[in-house]
Amino acid sequence: MNLQDPKYAKHALVQEMMETVRVVKNFNPNQTREIAGRIQSVGKLLLTGEGSSRIFPAKNTIRKSLKWGLGLNIFTDGSRQSAQYDLAKFAVFCASNSGRTKEVVLLAKKLREIHNDNRFGLSANAGTLLEEACAQTFVLTCGWEQAVAATKSVIEQALFYESIIRHISGTISGLGCAELAGKIETALTMAIPGDITAAAVKAPTIYFAGYNDGVAEELTLKTNEITRKKSDFLEGTYAVHGIEEVMDPNDIVFVVDPIDEEMDKFQDVLVKGVGLKVIAIANRETPFPTIRVPDAGEMTPYIYLSAGWNVLTEIGLASGINLDKPQRARKVGNELIVS
Repeated sequence: MNLQDPKYAKHALVQEMMETVRVVKNFNPNQTREIAGRIQSVGKLLLTGEGSSRIFPAKNTIRKSLKWGLGLNIFTDGSRQSAQYDLAKFAVFCASNSGRTKEVVLLAKKLREIHNDNRFGLSANAGTLLEEACAQTFVLTCGWEQAVAATKSVIEQALFYESIIRHISGTISGLGCAELAGKIETALTMAIPGDITAAAVKAPTIYFAGYNDGVAEELTLKTNEITRKKSDFLEGTYAVHGIEEVMDPNDIVFVVDPIDEEMDKFQDVLVKGVGLKVIAIANRETPFPTIRVPDAGEMTPYIYLSAGWNVLTEIGLASGINLDKPQRARKVGNELIVS
């Protein structure tokens, strides 16, 4: 992507993707220091929301918490399912960029009814229905997005949650926002090989495989919104455990940060067996054609997500799609209307 080129610059989606660099660079990790202590004392944390407000922000946080052996129980589910749980002794973060998402606001209201004072909101807007229902609400600095597909807000939400667990683990200095911002910019502006874009444009279905940390799953959602193509998330090795039976040789699979021990299996089952194209998004070379991104250590998932946005933008533009005007998708999936 290149904002100097009108082909890209005219789209709000591209502008908002590129604004991510500023958002990350200016992120204040100290804003969560106090709330981190409060959450640590509770010991149990639910991160809820709908769609992009939950997928990468929550799952990135959970994966890292488990890898670090953090003594904090973190869970995620959608707001409707979460409303069935006994959350009296949980700290709960309700994320909704609009602050009007019906499922999220109703869950916050239920928590208020049971007198759970550890109910927190995370939104891109101030003075919302969500803020009214939560004990404390944090407002993102990224601002309201014009494009239907959420981008810069997803990254800021994830940084917000990650800063919480880094305060708890004593690794807040590892956030490295200035360095991360530069590497995100590289991932957003790097050239995507034309043959990869062309193959994806022709593919009936675009699959994303990878860890259950929200990156591949979030890119699956963005594929629907940005390219208008069918897509599916294949967690871990799900791609070689039966779905190959219905795959088309013209399909394409993007494997995010492929697991070294599983690459031969992907090669045998998908490339040789199905005959489709497998592309890796990785910080190293792989046996597959590889979109190579800068390494950022434990922050590399943010780089993978940004590189994926770059890929999807190229696919959308090559398909002649207006990136800012989907046919059916809405910015607020299910808005709570107060009569």
